Amino acid sequence: MEALELVGYRRAVADLYRRARDEPSDDPEATWLRWRAERDDLLATHPQSPVPVAARAAFNGMAFHPYDHRWRLHAEVEPAPAEQAGDVPHSGATASEWQAAGSVRLDGPGGGAALTLLWLSTYGGGAFLPFRDTTNGVSTYGGGRYLLDTVKGADLGGPPGPGGSERLIVDANYAYHPSCAHDPRWSCPLAPPENRLDIPVEAGELLPDHAR
Repeated sequence: MEALELVGYRRAVADLYRRARDEPSDDPEATWLRWRAERDDLLATHPQSPVPVAARAAFNGMAFHPYDHRWRLHAEVEPAPAEQAGDVPHSGATASEWQAAGSVRLDGPGGGAALTLLWLSTYGGGAFLPFRDTTNGVSTYGGGRYLLDTVKGADLGGPPGPGGSERLIVDANYAYHPSCAHDPRWSCPLAPPENRLDIPVEAGELLPDHAR
């Protein structure tokens, strides 16, 4: 039954992102606010929520920076500079194998910094874009946050027009903490060294004590 509950949780997460992709694009902040409200409800009520059972009754939703339109990027996936592969470290004792699927450049407030788009080499594979920045351990979880994780359905898709699958919507307002930030019983993949930014990404999810 626990395995089926986890399947249900992942379906629910995928549905959250599907609805965000399907919303009209003329008011991305309103779409983001609906995504937050639905996600908070899922975190508070689902039996497979990463929020510990004992903390759910007092859970009032995750803290976020105010929405910043500058951080909604239509990013091209550029070829990786060289063949790269390795292990993604976990918050626990395990690791996940990966290879580079390309490079994503964060223009605008990201100052052109690049992140490696990982392809997790597990069964079926999946695109994964974790990152760390200078807010980690201060206003955000020390292990970093996620921008994209298609294995879990966390995917805002790509903008219409030329490029198709070679372009991604990378919106740091949706950056979220891994499950291990809620409860150390989870072992979560973390950002490899090449995805550590020397800038603050002041968008997305915050630790509870840093609500804006």
